[in-house]
Amino acid sequence: MDLSNVIAFRSNKTIYRDGDTVVKVFGTDFKKADILNEALNHARAEETALHIPKLYGVGMTDEKWYIMTEYIPGRTLAELMAENPEKKEQYLEQFVGLQLTMHRQLCPLLPRLRDKMDRKIIQTELPTATKYDLHTRLEAMPRHNKLCHGDFNPTNIIIRDDGTPFILDWSHATQGNASADAARTFLLFSLAGDGETAEAYLKLFCEKSGTPRQYVQKWIPIVAASQSVKGKPEERELLYKWVDVVDYE
Repeated sequence: MDLSNVIAFRSNKTIYRDGDTVVKVFGTDFKKADILNEALNHARAEETALHIPKLYGVGMTDEKWYIMTEYIPGRTLAELMAENPEKKEQYLEQFVGLQLTMHRQLCPLLPRLRDKMDRKIIQTELPTATKYDLHTRLEAMPRHNKLCHGDFNPTNIIIRDDGTPFILDWSHATQGNASADAARTFLLFSLAGDGETAEAYLKLFCEKSGTPRQYVQKWIPIVAASQSVKGKPEERELLYKWVDVVDYE
C-alpha cells in the first residue's frame, strides 16, 4: 500500500490515493468501533441504487486504522462551485436533486436517526430543562425511515469525469426523517459562514420536496444540539444559539 500521495486532509484524517483506490487513514484517537461502524454504514449504503465508491477493506497501518475504497476520478461539487461561481445555482439544483434521490432509498439495517439524536441530546452540556424540551420535540416528530446521510455537503459529492455524481463519507448515515438531514445540511452551510447559500439551499429543498419550511426548521434545534457533542469547540456557541430557538414563524 502506497501512502505517499495525499489528496485530502480533514480533522485528524488523511486521505491518500493509491492507484485505483483511496485510503482514509484515521488518527490514533479514533475508536475501533467508530471505524468499523463507518465501514458497515458504507457497505449497507452501497446496497442501494445510489452511486457510492466500492468499499474494499478495513485495516491498520502504523497502529492507525484505515478504510480503503474505490477511487473515483473527478472533482468535488464544492470545488466546482468555487471554480464556476456563475454556475452555482445549477450546481445547487443538482445537489438538492441528489439529496432527494438519496432520501427515496431505504436501508433498513442502518441505525435509527431518532435513537442517535436521543443519545446525543443526553450527552450535551445543555441545561436539564433544555434537554427535556428537545426530547419532547423529537418525540413529537413524524417517524420516517428514509436514508439520511448526516453530513450531506458539497465536499462529500464527487462528480465523476463522465458527470455521474458519487456520494462519499457514510460515517453518520442513519434511517429517519429527511427533514432532519436537510436541517443538518443547512447548519453545515451556516457554520461555514455561507448564510446566503444556506438560505438558498433550504428554499430549494423545501420547494423540490414539497416540505413546509417551518417543518425543516423545527428540526434545527435538535440537530444543532446533536452536532454540539462532537462539533468543533469554536462552533459550539453558534450551535447553542440555534438550540435556543424554540419556534419559527
